[in-house]
Amino acid sequence: MITPLYALPLTALFIVLSARVINYRKAQRISLGDGDDPELRGRVRAHGNCAEFAPMGLVLLLMAELAQAPAPALHFAGTALLTGRVLHAWAIGWRGPFAARVAGMVLTFLSLAAAALAAVLA
Repeated sequence: MITPLYALPLTALFIVLSARVINYRKAQRISLGDGDDPELRGRVRAHGNCAEFAPMGLVLLLMAELAQAPAPALHFAGTALLTGRVLHAWAIGWRGPFAARVAGMVLTFLSLAAAALAAVLA
């Protein structure tokens, strides 16, 4: 199976993003919300955005795999999803360049579309 090859690093990314939020909240003693703290706000959005897009990407990737889409198409969609999520998390959670955020979203949307099409056309 190909999908788990992308699920593993995406899960690791999600755990890292979660830990960054938890640790910052603890250090700053901010229990709920963002405490009007820009650093926490960025960490929360990086985590939340990963939680919003990675699962859909993995579901679509698995659907394409179960529909017996070609392996290169699956790897393209998986690589685009993983790369997109890492770039976006870096741009938002670590205040990387805005271009990385844009590239991350473009790659994520490309991955979603490619996996959905591969699932339907396989």
